[in-house]
Amino acid sequence: MLRLPAHEVLQPRTVAEAVALLAEHGEKAMLIAGGTDLLPNMKHRLFEPDYLVALAGIEELRGVRDAEGGLEIGAMTTLTEVAESPLVRERAPALAQAAGLVSGPQLRNMGTLGGNVMLDTRCQWYNQTYFWRSALGYCLKKDGSKCHVVEGGQKCVAAASNDTAPALMTLGAALQFAGPRGPQELAIDAIWRPDGIWNKKFGRDQILTAIRLPAAAAGHRGAYGKLRDRGSIDFPLLGMAARVDRDPAGAVADADLCVVALQARPTRVRKAAELLRGAEPGSPGFDEAVEAVAQAAHQQCRPLDSIPGDAEYRHLMVPVLARRTLRAAAEGATVGVL
Repeated sequence: MLRLPAHEVLQPRTVAEAVALLAEHGEKAMLIAGGTDLLPNMKHRLFEPDYLVALAGIEELRGVRDAEGGLEIGAMTTLTEVAESPLVRERAPALAQAAGLVSGPQLRNMGTLGGNVMLDTRCQWYNQTYFWRSALGYCLKKDGSKCHVVEGGQKCVAAASNDTAPALMTLGAALQFAGPRGPQELAIDAIWRPDGIWNKKFGRDQILTAIRLPAAAAGHRGAYGKLRDRGSIDFPLLGMAARVDRDPAGAVADADLCVVALQARPTRVRKAAELLRGAEPGSPGFDEAVEAVAQAAHQQCRPLDSIPGDAEYRHLMVPVLARRTLRAAAEGATVGVL
């Protein structure tokens, strides 16, 4: 039986109290939201904090709110609430779909949007028991000096596996933080670093409090598609979010395509908007534009063996998922799980 290491749970009632507790205990403390990823990782001795600062009792961190035509979503809002929110479904369909495809229903009832954004990177050589990892001499991400994915690699390539991240990127989301240096707001694109050990640019002493989405353009549509072994529970082998904004005549006015589970940070497919802009869904020109984006994604996206699943198969599935996700977005439909 895998047991949790000894620790103390601290239960602040306000964000200010939580910030103070993190500052007081420093590296000995970690935040816990829903705990669906952190607690298994603690059982595997990937994290061994002396203190867990629990955010569950801070009511101001919950809820979906209108924000000048956009949305403000508290970081402790559950993934189920995000997926089922009429406001999110109407204004940010890709985010609603992505939240609804995280794991299974029980974990979505506990897991939070903020927790999914902050999800630790994953690797099949890292997300194992202490005994399993010790037999291999550990790895760059925890306790060792060797990368088992890239021979001679000096940088961790554990993969970002947070389904909601690419959807939030296509929506132009901004993240609000509280910390010892005061409040801070960062565009979600600005938070990522290409390092699987810690793939975020902000401090571990900061608390994600809310996610803000700007008002969507007229004619906005979005979709999220996910490749995984089973129809539930699994992390993505590949995840892809698409945004297609259509003008009054029905043609594509703007577009975006973002991918996750390939490397340490979510990735934007270059030239997606350029290739799709002006094409009219349902026309041969749109099909040609979608195919051009699919091939661009296939060329740009190079899966590694950091997560389970054959890397070459995942590479072959990149254009397949790109086609399906873009078409679903243009039609206001869903992709679901491949």
